Amino acid sequence: MPLFPNRTKNQLEAGNLALGLGMRVLRTVDAGMIAKTTGFDWLFIDMEHSSLDVDLASQVAVAAMALGVTPIVRVPGKEHHHASRLLDCGAQGIVVPHVDTVEEAERAVSHCKYPPVGHRSMMGVLPQFAYESTSAADAVRLSNEQILVTVMLETPKAIANADAIAAVPGVDVVLIGTNDLCAEMGIPGQFDDARVEDAYRAVIAACKKHRKHPGMGGVYDPPLMAKYIAMGMRMILSGGDLSFLMAGAKARTAFLRGVKL
Repeated sequence: MPLFPNRTKNQLEAGNLALGLGMRVLRTVDAGMIAKTTGFDWLFIDMEHSSLDVDLASQVAVAAMALGVTPIVRVPGKEHHHASRLLDCGAQGIVVPHVDTVEEAERAVSHCKYPPVGHRSMMGVLPQFAYESTSAADAVRLSNEQILVTVMLETPKAIANADAIAAVPGVDVVLIGTNDLCAEMGIPGQFDDARVEDAYRAVIAACKKHRKHPGMGGVYDPPLMAKYIAMGMRMILSGGDLSFLMAGAKARTAFLRGVKL
C-alpha cells in the first residue's frame, strides 16, 4: 500500500459516506488540518471557481494527504495537463467538471490513470509515496488503484448519458453538479424540483448498476441532503469554506447585537 492511503476511496468502498469540505477562499496549508479537525474525509480544492494556482493547490494537497484527509482537486478544464500536474504534485483525486459524454469521461480517465487503464505520463518519485523510490510497476499499479477519478454531470445531456458514463472503466465517482444542472434546466436553485430528483435517481441507478459511487454537490439544505443520501448518494460535497465562515460570523454578530447593554 502507499504510505498515504486514499481515505475517501476506502470510505466509499466500505459503503460509508465520504464528506468533503469545499476550499475556495482559504489560502494556506491549514485547510487540511481544519478539515480533519472538523470531521471531513476529503478536501475539495476548487480550481474551477477560484484564483487558486497549481503551486498553492499542490502545497495544500501534500499537507492534507499527510494528515489523512484526501486532497481532491476540481480542475479548471479538460486538458490533460490540468489533471496530470496536480496528480504529480500530491492530489489523490481529480474532479473533471462538465462531462457530458462517454468520450469526455474516457478522456478524463486517460489523463488520470497510467497505462493500461489510461495514458497518464510517468514521472519519478511521487508525494503520494512520500518520495520513496518505488518501482515503476508498483507505482503504476498502486496509483491506478488509489487515484479517485470523479466526473461531474451538470446538464440534462449528461444525465441522459449517465448510464453510459458510469460504465466507463476507470471512472470511480459520478457526481451531480446540481447548481449548474438546475441552471441548465431553467430552474436555478430549485433543488427539490421533481426533475432534479429524477436526475438523482438516474445517476444512483447507473452507479449501482456499474459498481460506481454516486456523488452530490450544490445541495446544502439539511432535509434535502438527508433525502438524497437516503436515496443512495455517498460522496457528499458538504459545504464550502466561505459559506461556513459566513454562517458562523453572522450567527455571532446576531447574538452580540442581541445582548442587552
